[in-house]
Amino acid sequence: MWSLLRPISALAWSGLAAGLSMGFSFLTEALIRNSLPDASWRSLVTCLGYPVGFLIVIIGRQQLFTENTLTAIIPLLATRNLATLAAVLKLWVVVLTANLAGTHIFAWVVSSTPVMRPDVREAMRQLAIEAADVSPAVAVLRGIFAGWLIATVVWMLAATNSSRIPIIVSLTYVVGLAGLTHVVVGSVEVLFLVMIGVTSWMSFLTAYMIPTLI
Repeated sequence: MWSLLRPISALAWSGLAAGLSMGFSFLTEALIRNSLPDASWRSLVTCLGYPVGFLIVIIGRQQLFTENTLTAIIPLLATRNLATLAAVLKLWVVVLTANLAGTHIFAWVVSSTPVMRPDVREAMRQLAIEAADVSPAVAVLRGIFAGWLIATVVWMLAATNSSRIPIIVSLTYVVGLAGLTHVVVGSVEVLFLVMIGVTSWMSFLTAYMIPTLI
């Protein structure tokens, strides 16, 4: 409920930070993959990097769009008035826009500056191609399961007094290992391909981002 009461500027800055932070899931996976041999078990280890961005965002209390799809709806279902609906729509639009802006900046920096070694950028390219290799219909289906698991993370964190880290790591690891589509993490990966000229903006929007958002 507290997210609905935050001013637009606070939501935007927190959402931008979350978009940037989620890039570290992509980067950490690439760093791990780059250090492993091409073996059948490589993805089991590589996907251990996937929870990193979620840990930063959730523990750091940054605004992530897919976290707010559950918590924002509960007050709306309880009150069922236009003011709460407007607050939910404001939250979603501002946070999603800011998240995507953060992913754009992160993808541009790691692809267009020498901050990463060429071998790491190659590992990122390979991961991004695998992430983008999905039809729009399959992206929708995989996005449903990813959203289900991320909502479960939020629900379990609210329901337990035990350590939060194992819940975040275990469930988001499954999202990464299963190759499920997440609108923020996946956008970092596919935008990386846009930045290096492998795919187009239109393909990013119509073949990945919009189907995953749905």
